[in-house]
Order: sequence, then structure tokens, then C-alpha cells
Amino acid sequence: RTELNGVERLIVRRGQSFTINLHLRSGVYQPGGSALDLTVETGPQPSDQYGTQASFGLTDQIDTSRWSAAITSPPGNMVSLSICSPPDAPIGRWRLTLGQGGRVDFVLLYNPWCSGDVVYMDSEEKLREYILAQDGIIYRGGWKYPIPTPWNYGQFEDGILNACLRILDMNPKCLRNPGKDASGRRNPIYVSRVLSAMVNCNDDKGVLQGRWTDDYDGGVSPLSWKGSVEILRNWDTNACQPVRFGQCWVFAAVACSVSRALGIPCRLVTNYNSAHDTNSNLVIERYVDENGQLVQKSRDMIWNYHCWVENWMTRPDLKPGFDGWQVMDPTPQEKSEGVYCCGPIPLKAIKEGELTDKYDAPFVFAEVNADVHTFMKRKDGSTKKIISSVHVGLKISTKSVGSDRREDITHLYKYPEGSDEEREAFTKANHQNKLLQQQDNAGLLIVIKVSTEMRKGCDFDVFAVITNNTPNEKKCRLVFGSRAVSYNGILGENCGFKDLLNVQLAPGEGQLRVALRMNYSKYAENLTEDNLIRLAALLLDYGTQEAYLAVRNVVLVNPEIKVRILGEPKENRKLAAEITLQNPLPVPLQNCCFTVEGSNLTGGQVITERLNSTVEPGQDAKVKIYFTPTHSGLRKLVVDFDSNKLCHVKGYRNVIIGK
Repeated sequence: RTELNGVERLIVRRGQSFTINLHLRSGVYQPGGSALDLTVETGPQPSDQYGTQASFGLTDQIDTSRWSAAITSPPGNMVSLSICSPPDAPIGRWRLTLGQGGRVDFVLLYNPWCSGDVVYMDSEEKLREYILAQDGIIYRGGWKYPIPTPWNYGQFEDGILNACLRILDMNPKCLRNPGKDASGRRNPIYVSRVLSAMVNCNDDKGVLQGRWTDDYDGGVSPLSWKGSVEILRNWDTNACQPVRFGQCWVFAAVACSVSRALGIPCRLVTNYNSAHDTNSNLVIERYVDENGQLVQKSRDMIWNYHCWVENWMTRPDLKPGFDGWQVMDPTPQEKSEGVYCCGPIPLKAIKEGELTDKYDAPFVFAEVNADVHTFMKRKDGSTKKIISSVHVGLKISTKSVGSDRREDITHLYKYPEGSDEEREAFTKANHQNKLLQQQDNAGLLIVIKVSTEMRKGCDFDVFAVITNNTPNEKKCRLVFGSRAVSYNGILGENCGFKDLLNVQLAPGEGQLRVALRMNYSKYAENLTEDNLIRLAALLLDYGTQEAYLAVRNVVLVNPEIKVRILGEPKENRKLAAEITLQNPLPVPLQNCCFTVEGSNLTGGQVITERLNSTVEPGQDAKVKIYFTPTHSGLRKLVVDFDSNKLCHVKGYRNVIIGK
């Protein structure tokens, strides 16, 4: 199951036999009369003790539990030699020496098809998705409006496996003690932890440098990437200099490519309203000013979404019941054992509140369960807790097996809210804030409502809806504002604002709906590449001095990219695609550029087509590109559109390539 890696060299999976044909220069092989000694070695300091060296002879039959070899051909001048590695052999580059002469180099990978391997997965359909699929969907946007973004993992493209093995070779543990590191590669727990550290470059010669501002000098915007191939090749061919720049979904996608390339089943996951708890108290403290706008007083944050990966393996280092999917997060957020890495930690440990299990359970538990406390910071310096309903760990999502549909896996991370099991998990995790939390049955309720779809380039209304559940008339002040925001919660400029000093609310469920107009002319220049606007509605009750806050992020939808395939898609036959995007903005688009890539479609390269003309409002930007598919099957053609006013619009088309 390594044919997608090409046939230039021998690449095999552990715990599974492979065959080498030996052509004898002289003589004929006779069973029982011919002997052959074999030696296999990996790493710079091979040793029997570390399991990085083994010597063995011929046996009548293959023994799948250890290094073994058997002849499977009849007597003659050509010998078929079947060789098998144990299912716990270290992965990586191996050297096989045959007697006094022949030498064969090969690469050994994890084998999730082998029941003796700790990454074994008992589902051919899932293995097609989590090992063999070279493309996928990453969910971005917001929890109310998840946006599927295509990604080209490209783990079998030319040169990618070499880059993945080099990542292991460049990790600090290998540089300090190469013999021990080579032995450690038998264990996917160890390798996952190494990858978590090496995909970012904060402590080492890692792959990607993070950047969470709008300044991408010396590199490119994280949104410009469409796949992992270009990133891994750039790192490998530029003396392991970090590629600039990445953000969470890019870190996670590269980690997914590397895990799959090495043979660890892997999927990319998005957690919406993801908490970043820096002091491990399971509480995110947020401060707003008297206009309801966020004031940055703490490093604790709530990200609109955050991406990580899950790797599949058993956990013999933990008590029974914690096998299966393990969270591994390569985005550099907090240090773990002195290094910027996170995981692997079983999903079951997060769900059950088992925060002492390895690795980094408290940080991941907080990402999906932290409590949010909001305070108003007044001009005189005093603070007051305000009533606000903000939940974290929403709509945890991944791509479905065998389809592009979104699968909600929140139930794998947490029990239903308010259930006995949830309380038990919080008790184990010592999450006292959640346990003591009473449902606020506040007399006043404020929520933000929006239109069903808000397209970039349009004007639209958003609404603060206030309900008075008390028997008394209420007089209040309403501050309703909007600001551009990046996906990780950093606020930008004002996009629209309203301050009503005399809001009167009738008693007994009297409801008031206040509109705020979002004009393209106002928000256009302030938006970040994330296309997010943060709405905040702050209600101040003059009578009780209580403050109520509603917050909501809205995602502005980019136009659709249409891809039309011209001709019948066949293996090794030139194919054309017509790609179109209609300008939705009230202003012309200039410097328009389409870039396209796809595993086994574009030869491992990025195809770029620029438009020389300006695209007026309502007009189509259109190009035709040519490519030659190299393998049959279902493939994704991933497209990115960029221009002066409309940046990094993503699209894709599934293409079924015939033989």
C-alpha cells in the first residue's frame, strides 16, 4: 500500500512481508544446501539493544513477530526472498545487507493495516480517508457559519516523504542522541510529540513560522497556501529554514500530511470558540470598556476557531480505555516540558476530565470547556462583572469519511451540557467554576440576530434584540458596536456604531429590536483577511446598574469559484479546466490571479494564471488552465483567487480520473 509513493525506491510497511528477487551470478539455489545471513540497520548508531539492528538467517516460514526471511521460489538461478519486519520496528530509512555482498536500502513506515501495529485501524474505508486521501476539507469561518476550505495534503507527492523523514532527523532529540531517537521512532506517541514540536520553528529548525498580524513581510499570508506540498518542499530545499508564515490551520494541515506520510491515521479538527487558557485555571477573563468593546488585559483569549489534528494509536502507557484518537496540536501556544508542543492526549481523557494523563490534558480540556467571565472596566479604573453568555468548545468539526460533508464530533470531547456525566467530568477536573454555576435567569435578555447570509461587498443589517422579562418598565442605555476581528480574537477598526442613551422597555416580555447598518463603504477597508466582524451589544440598566453583554462574530461570505472540466478526465491525458469568479464588490478588481494545485493532477506543482485586464463590478474573472492527471481515482483541484480588493478566495472541484 505504498504504490502512490512511486517505484523509484523500496518503501514498505512494518509487520508485513515484502519480496526481493536475487539473480545469482553463478550456481543454483538449493533448499537446505544454501545459507544466507542478513543484517538490517537503521540510524547512525545501530544496536541490537535499541532494536535498530538485527541479524537473521533463512527460515522455512516467515515469522511476523520479528525480523525474518524465507525463500518462496523453486530452485534455480533466481531466488525470491521474502522478508518481514516486526510490527514494532522503528520507522525510517533502513539498510539490508545480504551475506557478504548485496545491499538494499528501503524505507519502513507504520502499518495501520497490520493488527499487531499500535496504529492499527480496523476499517478499510477509514484508512482510505485517514491515510490514503491526499486532499481534504478544513473548516474555518464561525460556529454559526462553518466555511469548508479545501486543502491539498499531497503526502505521496515527489519528495514529500524525504522531507518528512528529514523533519525527524532535524528534531533536537535526534541531534542530541541519534541512537535513542532512532529507537524511539517505533512509538507513534514519541513521533507525534516530535512532530508537534517540529511543525513549528519556535524551539528548533522546524517547518513553519507563525505570524498573527497583518504584516507578512519576508513571507506570505497564511491564507495564500492551498496545500502542504509547497511548504514542505520549501523547507526541505532551503536548508531547513522556516517557511513564512503559518497560522493554526496551516500548522495542523502540515502535521496531517506528515502523519499520513509516515503511516499514522490522522484527521484535522476545528474547535469553534476555542479558549486559550494561559494560567491553567480553566477560566477566561475578558474585560470590556463602557462601550462593550474588548480591552486586552490578559493573555487569555477566545479564538473564533482553532485547528489541531487527531492521530490514531493505542496508549499502552496509560490505563486501559484510552486508545484511539489522540489530540496533537503543532500550533505554538504554550510550552510543554519546556518546548512549544502539545499532545498527544486521548479524546477520552478530555471527555472524562482525566487531566493528569499525558500529555497536556489541562490545556486541551480548557480549549473546549473553559468558563468565561466578563468584566467592565470603567474610566475611573474600577471593574464590575457583567452578565454575558459565552460558550467555548462549539461544533467541533472534521471532514466525514468518504465525503465532503462536515462531521460534528463534539460528543467525543464533552458530555451533553447539564448531564450527570458532565458534572462528574468537571469534578474530576476540579472545574469548580462550572460546578458552582447557576443558570442566570436574568430579568433582561439581549441577543444579536443577523441575516441568513452576509456577502462581502453588500450592505446589510444586524440586530440587537432586547427582552424585558421583569414586571417593571426598564430604562436602559444600549451601546451597539462592530469591529473587524481576526480569527484568533485580535480586534481591528470600527465598522459601525450606535449609542442609544434612552431605551425604554415595556414590562412582561416586552421586546425591542434595534438595527445597526453595516455598510461596505465603512467595513471594506477595515476587514482582515479572515472576513470577520465582531458585534457587541452592551445594555446598561439605569435602575439596577447591572450590565448585560451579547457578543457575536459574523463571517462575510466570499463569492463562489466555479470550475468546469473540459473533456473526459483520463490518466496521463492532458485536461483543461475553465475557472470563473464573478466580482461581487461595487469596485473594480485589479491584479487578479488564479493559482491551482491538486495531488496527482498538476504534477506536484502550483499553476498560476494572471489576468491583465481589470474586472468591473458584476463581471467575471475567467481563466483556462491545463494539467495532466497521473493517477486514476477521485481527486480535488484546489483553487485560490487573489486581487487588490478580494483576497484569497478558495474553491475546488472534485474530479474523477479514469484509467
